[in-house]
Amino acid sequence: MAYEVSKTEEEWRAELGEEKYAVLRQAGTERAWTGELLDEERAGLYTCAACGNELFKSGTKFDSNCGWPSFYESVRDDAVELLEDNSLGITRTEVRCAKCGGHLGHVFPDGFGTPTGNRYCMNSLSLEFKPEED
Repeated sequence: MAYEVSKTEEEWRAELGEEKYAVLRQAGTERAWTGELLDEERAGLYTCAACGNELFKSGTKFDSNCGWPSFYESVRDDAVELLEDNSLGITRTEVRCAKCGGHLGHVFPDGFGTPTGNRYCMNSLSLEFKPEED
């Protein structure tokens, strides 16, 4: 698929560093409970760490107790793309940045008590947080 932001794998690796590259470009997963954004509670916006695409508003973040930052909806329907993922022998829904194709995490239909019923389970390494200015 062609994305608005496109680079060679060498360019991505140099720009992102090894940890972010492993998650964003190789669909890796950071260890649960280790992400810097897990406990972030300030108002602001979460963007793609690879291209800056706006992904999630802080008001949609919730504590799902899963070990990764969780959101119940993206900032816009076209901010992310959803793909079937059968990589672990089970069917999951992968979430990618719609602007650069970076792997963000997965979405599950178990966000009980949220307005959408969804749990976008995201890697902190795939996100950057931009706090609201006072």
